[in-house]
Amino acid sequence: MVPFAGYAMPVQYPAGLMAEHQHTRTSAGLFDVSHMGQLRLVGPDAAAALETLIPVDVIGLAVGKQRYGLLLNEDGGIIDDLMFFNRNFANGGDIFIIVNGACKVGDIAHIQQKISARCEVIPMPEMALLALQGPQAVTALSRLAPGVEKLVFMTGGHFKVAGCDCFLTRSGYTGEDGFEISVSAEQADTLARALLAQPEVKPVGLGARNSLRLEAGLCLYGNDLDTSTTPVEASLNWAIQKIRRAGGARAGGFPGADKVLAQLTDPATLKRKRVGLIALERVPVREHTELHNAEGQRIGEVSSGLLGPTIDKPVAMAFVDPVYAALGTKVNAIVRGKPVPMEVVAMPFVPNRYFRG
Repeated sequence: MVPFAGYAMPVQYPAGLMAEHQHTRTSAGLFDVSHMGQLRLVGPDAAAALETLIPVDVIGLAVGKQRYGLLLNEDGGIIDDLMFFNRNFANGGDIFIIVNGACKVGDIAHIQQKISARCEVIPMPEMALLALQGPQAVTALSRLAPGVEKLVFMTGGHFKVAGCDCFLTRSGYTGEDGFEISVSAEQADTLARALLAQPEVKPVGLGARNSLRLEAGLCLYGNDLDTSTTPVEASLNWAIQKIRRAGGARAGGFPGADKVLAQLTDPATLKRKRVGLIALERVPVREHTELHNAEGQRIGEVSSGLLGPTIDKPVAMAFVDPVYAALGTKVNAIVRGKPVPMEVVAMPFVPNRYFRG
């Protein structure tokens, strides 16, 4: 157990990080992610209000669907990344939002300050969050909640799971099929025990959560994203729909829009870009490791890195000068004063297996 974001969190259980990682890739792992922040936006203007804070199409998100979003500051830097879900806000429901644990106090205050005049912003500290991830997650969960198998990636709904009232989505942070389950804190223990009683399911800690998300090419706030990094620098262009881009029906209108939209239309304005790297020698390369070109000049820095348990190779995400961002480019990581050759590769490092129907 370690302190994290004001909570005592499990880094690993007795099986250990490697076993937990492999179990999630082959069966089903249960993560307690109750440190994450949950909140609701209530009112008919909720989607339009949220669009003033994030460069994402909220108004066009269908009822019953979820989308990835980025909370930006006035310079286009990322305050946090988040998930939001349309629970029929236009007809008395809400927009349900999940934010990162380390950022949640600031995020909620920011959202309240900016849009509480247009919609109700209701924090949900009474709710816990569990994530069931892996190819056997649907087998285990559908035993306790028949019907969940009909959901596809980034959809969700209300379900009774082992007698507990839950709101769950078919999504997660591992690159595998799986579910995130919001449940009252009072029922979290009951739900966790019911899930762990399924033969496919074992508990998984923060250590494997990090190695799984890195192999899946997913960003970690504080490592790969921060307030000095724009969505375009972070290679998250896919998260900005055409309708919010230059020429779109609702272009701009979010913090830092001029800078972000300029970066989208003119890549020459970029100073750095997030890339995936695989080491060509078996030397793990950790965050904050400097990257050099063949001439020994500094051209970037690793933001996340470790030995990928599934592919059994050192993998990393890094920010590099855009000149060195093309696939196949060779760079050197400087580990304990010695160059470790690395190659820019496509992400994810391990193919995603989301269930899309």
